[in-house]
Amino acid sequence: MSRLAFRVIAVAGVISLLGVGSYAIAGSNTNSFKGDPMLGYAENPDVSTVASGSFDAKLSSDGSSLHYVLSYSGLEGNVLQAHVHFGKTAVNGGISFFLCGTAAFPGPAGTPVCPQSGTVEGDIEAADVIGPTVQGIEVGNLAEIVDAMRAGHTYANVHSSKWPGGEIRAQLNDKGESRD
Repeated sequence: MSRLAFRVIAVAGVISLLGVGSYAIAGSNTNSFKGDPMLGYAENPDVSTVASGSFDAKLSSDGSSLHYVLSYSGLEGNVLQAHVHFGKTAVNGGISFFLCGTAAFPGPAGTPVCPQSGTVEGDIEAADVIGPTVQGIEVGNLAEIVDAMRAGHTYANVHSSKWPGGEIRAQLNDKGESRD
């Protein structure tokens, strides 16, 4: 192989690696997250329900807050509360932050009220992150739970009186696709 051919191949290889590396770095810093569809089949253990929903969130440009929109309908029990948990697909994890609560299960001060069916939205700040400390997510560490969201290791779920462990669930990710 001539020196020129070797140099061309080497340069092409370096350019390819830089392109792939740049894509990976850009993808890991996304600020939009999706959990759609939310279904009973994504719960652990699986739940057979007609309920469904969706979750979307966007991190603020300065990384200090996460605006979310949670929509759901068809719950077979009365809504109790909804959260984002730290856990990978098909594994239950601890609560990181509340999305909404009810009179019986209100969540921390300032938590929006869950409708029986419909849409709830709000903003999560560092003070809203409650852990789970037993899994290494520190209270108040929004950046840490956002990193877990980027990695696909969080899920949103809605709990009901019929299914108190969760009636519908979706793994959250930064690709706009379901990982369940």
